[in-house]
Amino acid sequence: MCIADSHGSAFFFPGSVVRHFHPFCRGYGTIQDTTKRIRVNRQIRISPVRVIGADGSQLGIMEVDKAMALADEAGLDLVEVAATARPPVVRVMDFGKFKFEQAKQARVAKKKQHVIELKEVKFRPGIDDHDFETKTRHARRFLGEGNKVKVTLMFRGRQIAHPELGHAVVARVQQDLADVCKVESPAKMEGKSLTMILAPK
Repeated sequence: MCIADSHGSAFFFPGSVVRHFHPFCRGYGTIQDTTKRIRVNRQIRISPVRVIGADGSQLGIMEVDKAMALADEAGLDLVEVAATARPPVVRVMDFGKFKFEQAKQARVAKKKQHVIELKEVKFRPGIDDHDFETKTRHARRFLGEGNKVKVTLMFRGRQIAHPELGHAVVARVQQDLADVCKVESPAKMEGKSLTMILAPK
């Protein structure tokens, strides 16, 4: 977004691409805000700068041209690492390698991110021991993977007349998984189902 005053001067907001007209220029031009871009080599205009060497040593404050000469001699780049400091801080480094390492670290961080899912495990009143152990084992695995588990006990037909049987099964699930979970949402009736949500400890 751009606002021009009566003299034709343009004011624009960071992050925006604007078109402006200036009385001393012919026609319209495009301005892109690049304040968040990392400045490298000749893009660094402010002088003097505080220089950090490629080995991390402090080289002191000097004119930007001298700092550029040092980077050129080393076959490296001059990169602005603290633009808001006074004077700005620059570092002699291989900028291409730096960008590669940044991208690599971002990929590794993304792989480590875990999206918590809500997994559902269904039981029935009067479930036999074998099925109970199998379903509880599944729930334990889900919790071990960092996910939440929705324990759903479904009543069928006249079973709804004996909710205590369902509560007994759900309480048994909670007890068997007590070492790896905590109850996030206690057991409650939802229509013809009794549900409870468990979260990893």
